[in-house]
Amino acid sequence: MTDHPLAQSRILVVGGAGFVGSNLCRRLLAESPARLIILDNLLSAESENVPDGKGVEFVHGSVTNDRLLSGLPDDVDYVFHLATYHGNQSSMHDPMADHENNTLTTLKLLERVKTMRAVRAVVYASAGCTVAQKTFDTAAATQETDPVSLYLDSPYQISKIIGEFYGNYYFARHGVPFVKARFQNVYGPGEILGAGEWRGTPATVWRNVTPTFIWKALNGEALPVENGGMATRDFIYVDDIVEGLVACARGGKPGDVYNLASGIETSIRELAELVNELTGNRTPIALQPARSWDRSGKRYGDPAKARAELGFAARVPLRDGLARTVAWTRANRPLIERAIARHGRFMRQAEGAAR
Repeated sequence: MTDHPLAQSRILVVGGAGFVGSNLCRRLLAESPARLIILDNLLSAESENVPDGKGVEFVHGSVTNDRLLSGLPDDVDYVFHLATYHGNQSSMHDPMADHENNTLTTLKLLERVKTMRAVRAVVYASAGCTVAQKTFDTAAATQETDPVSLYLDSPYQISKIIGEFYGNYYFARHGVPFVKARFQNVYGPGEILGAGEWRGTPATVWRNVTPTFIWKALNGEALPVENGGMATRDFIYVDDIVEGLVACARGGKPGDVYNLASGIETSIRELAELVNELTGNRTPIALQPARSWDRSGKRYGDPAKARAELGFAARVPLRDGLARTVAWTRANRPLIERAIARHGRFMRQAEGAAR
């Protein structure tokens, strides 16, 4: 395993104002980079998440913008590509927007990066759901070599795996040192419900299960649990995912792929009960029908390869990570309330149309 130094390096983080991206940028600043360029269009992020620090430069815009792309420096050492059109439900509502902000972002970034001769690693945030087995029965841990279904559940999943395909091409054809990091379900401080612009669906606000559960529980609301809560996920704390991304940059093999996972399968029912316990929410869970589009009901990742080749292992237990996230949510209630309120009129219209 090669260990590339990050100190005094020049780093580009695309999507660096988002939940994972902003946590990654704060972690990278601890390495004392010479320059940290954060490129984000704030479609699903807030400017408050952009960290201050020596050498930080924030560029507001999309990576699909040719002028911004051409203005990026040629001497970048590391690129982290975290820009995405978040997530499954938003992509189903607007597949063209998903293409613009998932597929096209990757292709145009790689076209620019292939001319950056100093780049040591391009770390791409992929998704474990793209290769997860489609099952509600007993799940096996997803491995990096598992086959990709030709029948994925959403444009988001399609665009994420297409990003891997493009990365593989640019590695084989142009020598771009592309390293794929397949995320599981990331949670933790910094995920702002309603961050960014309205994207046509209530998933703009209720974007991930963990922050949604915590927010509703802190407000004494019933947690919505589909299909009896039998679905399972691999929940990984954001500090752990950030360390995995850094490990991919430092020692990931160009052209290869690594699961960033806890390796622990947790049911949505278990998650809801734990969140209610940690927040003191006494309102009973609200059981709802299964989601019609989601066929990978049970899934979790196998972290063995990342552990063996990168020295990466998730360290924060779910209970501890949730407790930290509850505390952060309490402390940042005004920020979250402002972000949610921004979409109030759209939310009421969407809810009215669904009735």
